[in-house]
Amino acid sequence: MGRKLSLLSVFGVGTLVLVLALLYFYPGGWRQVLPGDEPTRPPGGTTEQPATPSRGASLEALPTVPWEGGPAYYGKFGGMATAGWTDPAFFPVGVWLESVVEPGDAAGDKALGLNTYMGLTSTSSAQRVREGGMWAFTDKPLDGHGDETVGWVIDDEADMWAGPGDAKWTGNHPGEGPLCVPEDQSCGYTVLTEQKKRLPKDGRLHYANFGKGVIIWENDQQAGRFVNDYTDVTSADVYWYTSEGICQDAKNYINVPLDKCRRAANYGMIIEKLRRLDALDKQLQPVYAVVEVGWPGVDDKRTIEPDELAGAVMSSLIHEARGILYFNHNFGGPCQSQHVLRERCGDRIRPTVVELNKRIAQLAPVLNTQSYQYEFGKGLDTMLKRHGDALYVFAMPDRDAEPGTRRLTLPAGVEASQAEVLFEGRTVPIDGSGRFSDSFAAEHSYHIYKIPL
Repeated sequence: MGRKLSLLSVFGVGTLVLVLALLYFYPGGWRQVLPGDEPTRPPGGTTEQPATPSRGASLEALPTVPWEGGPAYYGKFGGMATAGWTDPAFFPVGVWLESVVEPGDAAGDKALGLNTYMGLTSTSSAQRVREGGMWAFTDKPLDGHGDETVGWVIDDEADMWAGPGDAKWTGNHPGEGPLCVPEDQSCGYTVLTEQKKRLPKDGRLHYANFGKGVIIWENDQQAGRFVNDYTDVTSADVYWYTSEGICQDAKNYINVPLDKCRRAANYGMIIEKLRRLDALDKQLQPVYAVVEVGWPGVDDKRTIEPDELAGAVMSSLIHEARGILYFNHNFGGPCQSQHVLRERCGDRIRPTVVELNKRIAQLAPVLNTQSYQYEFGKGLDTMLKRHGDALYVFAMPDRDAEPGTRRLTLPAGVEASQAEVLFEGRTVPIDGSGRFSDSFAAEHSYHIYKIPL
C-alpha cells in the first residue's frame, strides 16, 4: 500500500506521491534484517495446511478450522455491534485509502458493493461517510467523526520501510528524512508502538497492514511480533499478479517457483501465513485480504486482469480471509489514478468487482460460519462450510496444480445426487460414493457448490 496515510492524503502533490511509490514498488524493496537472523521458512509448501483427516471421515467427525469467533468477535469493540458488524449477514468489503469529499462519493462507493473505507484521506468528510451509510478506519479522528468510525489505522507496512527492530524512530516516514536512530538499525516495532499510543483510547479496534517483510523477507520471530503485538485486525499486501520483481524475491526467500508466482493461490497463501503467525500467541484476530484492482506500481509491467482479480479474492476467502480490501490506486501504467473504481481507469475491472461484491454479500451468512478441516482431493484448495440445510464447498486449483478436471469426494455419510454450482446456472451429478468432477479452465478458476443435506 502507500507509505503514510497523511502523506498520500493530498494527491495533488505529484512529486511526493511519485517518490513514495518508487520507494515501495522498487523491485529490491527494503530488506533490512536483524544481524545474524536470516529469514527462514517452515517446511512444506506455501500454504501450510493444518493436518486433515482422511477423506472418508464423516461430517460429524471433522475438526473445525480455528477461528476468532466470526462476527461475534467485533462485539467487544465500541460501537461495532450497533454498526452491524456482529450481524452474520455483514462481511467487510472495503477500499484502501479513498477520499470522501463530494456529496456523492460514499453513495457511489456503496453502489459498487463496498461498505468500508480502510484509511481515509485527511481531506475526507466524516459526515458524508456517515450519511452514505459507510464505515471507516482512519489514522486519526476526522473532524466531526462519530459512529461511522469503527476503528483506527496504526500505520502501513512498517515491516518494510522501518524493518524488524526496536531502535529509536525519528518520527519520519519514507521521503521525509532518516527513519531510525542509528540509521543502520531497524525500528518497525517502535513505529507501531508510538503510533498506537497516539490514537484515541476509546474502545475502537486497531488495524495495521503489512507487506513483503512479514510475508517474504522476515522469519517467524520477526514477523510474529508485527502480527501479534499491536492489532485487533490485520492484513498484508503482496501483489502477485502485477508487482515487478516480486517473483524473484519469493523464489529467493520462500522457494516459490518462478513459473508459479503469478497465481491466484498465492493470495490465499498470504492469508494462510498471516493466520499461522497470528496463532503463535494463541490469540486470534480477523485477517483481511488486500487485492489490487489495476496497475499499482510505477515499475510494474502489467495490470491485473478481471478473472485474475476474481481468483485472488476467492483464494483469499478459501483460506479464511474475514474481509476483502481493494487497493484502489494506479501509480503506473497508461491510466494513472488514485480512485480507480470511480474513474475511467476502472471501467474494465469494475464489473468484476461489483459482481464479486454481490456474491460476497449473498454468501456472507455462509462465510461467517466456522469451516471444517477437510481435504476434497489432490490439486485443490478448498473450504467446507455448513449453513442451514446445505453444505457449501468452495474450490479452485492449488498453486502447484495445472488447469483441468478435478474429482472431489464428499465426507462420508453425505448423501446427495447433485450439487448446484452457484452463480453458474448449472448442476453437477454426485455418484453413489459421494464423488463428483468438474473442470477448472485456468489457475484462477473457482467454483462454489451448494449441496443439500
